[in-house]
Amino acid sequence: MPYGIDIFSGAGGLSLGAEMAGFEICYAVEKDRSAAMTYRYNHPDTLVLENDIHNIDPLEHIQVGEHVNIVFGGPPCQGFSSSNTKTRNLKNPNNSLFEEFLRFVSVIKPDWFLFENVEGFYRFERGTLRNKVKLCFEDLGYTVSDAIVVASDYGVPQHRNRFIMVGNRHGILFQFPEKQEKAYSVIDAIGDLPELINGQTEDSLPYKCTAKEAGEYARLMREGSRTSKQNYVSRNADYVIERYKHIGQGQNWRAIPEELMTNYKDKNKCHSGIYKRLIADKPSVVISNYRKNMLIHPFQDRGLSVREAARLQSFPDKFIFKGSLMHIQQQIGNAVPPLLAKAVFEKILEYGEQ
Repeated sequence: MPYGIDIFSGAGGLSLGAEMAGFEICYAVEKDRSAAMTYRYNHPDTLVLENDIHNIDPLEHIQVGEHVNIVFGGPPCQGFSSSNTKTRNLKNPNNSLFEEFLRFVSVIKPDWFLFENVEGFYRFERGTLRNKVKLCFEDLGYTVSDAIVVASDYGVPQHRNRFIMVGNRHGILFQFPEKQEKAYSVIDAIGDLPELINGQTEDSLPYKCTAKEAGEYARLMREGSRTSKQNYVSRNADYVIERYKHIGQGQNWRAIPEELMTNYKDKNKCHSGIYKRLIADKPSVVISNYRKNMLIHPFQDRGLSVREAARLQSFPDKFIFKGSLMHIQQQIGNAVPPLLAKAVFEKILEYGEQ
């Protein structure tokens, strides 16, 4: 059984994908309490170190004789995100956390590493940081490949681009997995989930149809679960719901009548992703802070539920999130889609254990 270590693990999207591919996780590192709770609940056999990564000895929790095949993770990415125009510079403390990733790799010396981040990492400071990180790994003896990968190319019903850098210290030049032919849509992902209303919070509800009647993707998500869990919808004010009623699929805040937007001093400063109604027969837009962006269900005048957002990220229904609703929504938005991770980890395993 190949072993991996997940640092900056969040709720565990990368770990789940690694496990689906065939890895076993030695331990995970996550500072955020709610995310660590989620990880522990869904990975009960994995040690979770809920601590600042600067305080952790990478070798302390590796068992004698246990060989670590891969170290993987994604340092907090707010500093590199294209949506962050205020602190996109090297002075942002989040932007130095990649050095901790390098420390873990240099100390543990795994056969492989997988470094994940937002698409903006690739272009940050005109590629200076990306080139610096690549050179650091090469100095440690790793042969490095990197790419911008698109989640919808790997079975995730969402247009989401991520930067992934993979390295091997045995001279293997990693080739990223080929794209899948079929792309799943929003309705493929959530069409069998229960109908809900604004502010509804139901721990468990029946699915709208049987597993046989559900589509291929929905059946995959339902494995191991008899009901739809965590059907939690944020409660929006009545005037927000009134705005939703004017927005068609694929439209955003621009479709809202002027008289319903008088509280905005300058509507031109609104982000194009605000008040976006998802298109049913296409992959979703990025599920990041879907509550704050007020992403709208394709047919119902409300925001997305926790389970719907989790489905769009390819978290199976048996995966349960912990913490407050706000923290759960953040965990989902920050996560790496497990099916995207699975495709990359499976490709790594094709090269064989070293």
